[in-house]
Amino acid sequence: MTEGPGSWDLVLSSGFLAFARHCGFLSGVEDHGLPVDGVCGTSSGALVGALWAAGYPAASIAERLAGDRPLVILRPPLTPWRGLFSLSGLVKRLRGWLPAEFSGLERPFGVGVMGPGRASMLLTAGPLPEAIAASCAVPGLFVPVRVDGTWYRDGGVVDRVGLEAWRSFRGERPSVVHQVERSAGTDTPLPAGMPVVRTPRSGASLWSLGDFRAQCEEARQLTRAVLEGVTK
Repeated sequence: MTEGPGSWDLVLSSGFLAFARHCGFLSGVEDHGLPVDGVCGTSSGALVGALWAAGYPAASIAERLAGDRPLVILRPPLTPWRGLFSLSGLVKRLRGWLPAEFSGLERPFGVGVMGPGRASMLLTAGPLPEAIAASCAVPGLFVPVRVDGTWYRDGGVVDRVGLEAWRSFRGERPSVVHQVERSAGTDTPLPAGMPVVRTPRSGASLWSLGDFRAQCEEARQLTRAVLEGVTK
C-alpha cells in the first residue's frame, strides 16, 4: 500500500484472548475513517491485526473469531513438557484465512514475539500463520512455534505493545496504540503525547470468550472518543 499524507500506523497490544477488544478498536478506526498504512500486533493483537491487514473488515473478523471456544482448535502436544497445548490447529485455520507469507498482505505488518534468550523481536517477513501462532504461544500453556528454524513464544511476555521495535522498522510515523489492560506480561513506557486507546481486560478463557458483542462495542466507543480528540 502506498503511504499517503496524514496516514497512521496501528499498534495492537497483547491481551489474553482479547479478540473482541481488538475487533472493537478496529471497528472504531473504520467508523472514524482513519487512513492506515501499517499494522503491528502482539499475541491476540497479532491475530486480529493480521486479518485486518489482509483486508477483512472488523465485523467479518469478529464473526470468524466469535464462533468457537478457543479450546476447540487446540491440539494435544507431541512434547507435553514444552506446553499443555499445541497451536498446530490455529496454524491450520490461519492458513485458510491468510496469505502464506507477510508479503501477501495489503499493508506492512509486524508480529511481536519472544525469541531465544527471552529477546523481544519483531517478525515482518516469512511465514505468516506460524509467526502469528508463535506470538500467541504463552509459555507453559502452549508449545512454542517454529518459524524459519527458530522457536518463538508469546511476545507479550517481554513487551506487550512492541512499539519500539515497530518504530525501528517503520520509523517514527504517527501511530495509534490499542492497549488492552494487562493480565500478564510486561508493559513498556509509551512516548508522551502518543494517542492510546485503553480497554479493559476481556475476561475470556479457553472455554468461553464471554459477551463478544458487548466487549466489541465498548472498545469501539472508547476508540471513537480517542480518535475524535486526535484528528480534529
